Amino acid sequence: MEWKFSKKQLLPPVLSGSTLKWIAIVTMLIDHIGAVLFENGFIKAYNQQLSGAFSYSVTHAVWYADIWMRRIGRVAFPIFCFLLVEGFFHTSNRKKYALRLGIFALVSEVPFDLAFRSSILEFTYQNVMVTLFIGFLTIWAMEVLRRKNPAWMAVAAGLGVLTGYLARSDYGWKGIILILIFYLFYYQPVEKTIAGCLALLWEAPACFAFLSINLYNHQRGRGHSFKYFFYWFYPVHILVLVGIRYGLFGI
Repeated sequence: MEWKFSKKQLLPPVLSGSTLKWIAIVTMLIDHIGAVLFENGFIKAYNQQLSGAFSYSVTHAVWYADIWMRRIGRVAFPIFCFLLVEGFFHTSNRKKYALRLGIFALVSEVPFDLAFRSSILEFTYQNVMVTLFIGFLTIWAMEVLRRKNPAWMAVAAGLGVLTGYLARSDYGWKGIILILIFYLFYYQPVEKTIAGCLALLWEAPACFAFLSINLYNHQRGRGHSFKYFFYWFYPVHILVLVGIRYGLFGI
């Protein structure tokens, strides 16, 4: 059985894959400055009346800025999911791709736990690389089973969603569903956009990611040589933010 796709372009194809990566990285950085430094730093220090806490007026301004930063940051995850599926279809070696995701999921866990749980390692909430890793394995299993018996794809999808739920990773089972949407509607931008936005209604600002996604020109772009930079940026920037927070507030 072969899928029949209707390949359309909703918006002018002007953004390369590397440009999408930079959009995702910048919006993720904005989001994490809000989450790690503002919420778990400035605001937490004020609420706990720590010695390094800033005044009410400064903290209130930080709180207001944080609201908008977190909204902007919602754009990052859908783009990363989209690029994950793009990578799945275009990589020359899916085993190496999966291994790379798995390694960086492990590398990122300590910085993530320090940032969001103030602990070196704990397992109630895992980093987003775990979600992407599970999502990749899920669509890989679906792709293999599709060639044997398409009905088994639903089993692989269900197990992937269940694993995302049990893993308690960032975005969890909802993130897996979004990855499945990008996979199933790969060549159907209208359906992909509608289904993706419906899956993201629980955090509606994330739907703005589809503006960038639908501007994709199906080219890797010049940033391909910086492949490992994009992987390393995730754990390193979180660790830097944790260091700044500790320097300011000791938390």
